[in-house]
Parts: sequence; C-alpha cells; structure tokens
Amino acid sequence: MAEASTHIFRVSLKPKLYREIEIDSGKSLYDLAEAIVRAFDFDLDHAFGFYGRLTGNYTASPVRYELFADTEGGSSDARSVKRAKVAQAFPIVGETRLFLFDYGDEWRFKSQLVGLGKKIPKARYPKALVTVGKAPPQYPNMDEDE
Repeated sequence: MAEASTHIFRVSLKPKLYREIEIDSGKSLYDLAEAIVRAFDFDLDHAFGFYGRLTGNYTASPVRYELFADTEGGSSDARSVKRAKVAQAFPIVGETRLFLFDYGDEWRFKSQLVGLGKKIPKARYPKALVTVGKAPPQYPNMDEDE
C-alpha cells in the first residue's frame, strides 16, 4: 500500500491575502472546501464548487465539481464534491482551480496545489500552515443599520 500522503494548497483571495492548508489526500473536496472557509473564518453555509476556469464563465469549465451534484434532485451535470477525492481533483503540483463559495456573493478563491507531503502519525488534518493577510468579513456591513 502507498504511503499516506497530504496535499498542500495555497488558497488566495488576493495576491497578499492567502492561506496555505495541508489536508489528507484521501479526503473529499467537500472536506477541502470546509478547510478553506474555516481558514478564512467563514461559515460553510452556502453552496460552492471547484472549477477549472479561474476567470470568465467558470460554469463552462470542462471539469467542474459542485455541491449541487450531491443534492437530491440536483440539476447539476458536474462531478460530486462529496465523492471526489482531493488527490483525484488535484493530481499534479501546480494544478489550480477556482473555488467559488456562495454563488450570490461569489467569493472567488484561487486554489493551487503547491506541494505534496507525507502524513505524520497522530497529526490532525486539515491544518493551516501559513496565514498571510487579514480575512475580510464574510458578511460585511451587516450591523451598520442597527
């Protein structure tokens, strides 16, 4: 059996606003999405997807993974985020995908695989390795009217 491995991602909102996250390579894209939103102090309370196109019409990406594919009666022809493994969606270092969170507010995270690692026994994954920049509030200006 192959050694247990990890995937290391740089996930950025802007060039100087990013997180590096290490996750077990066998985890699902849903688990990766959860790790990303947590690293930016967001709540995982909206639909999301991973897309091969970083700009423009991301829904025309040849390979798409969407939460909609996992919902009962979902109308998506995309691949499942709950069944797809991190290692399947990001097979090579340098692979980059748009992680689109909240289709209303359209939080666009550039998610790039920057390295592969080896799981350390008893270590907890996912984990944040690097934090650069202050994350914006998920819901800006919600309390200003009160």
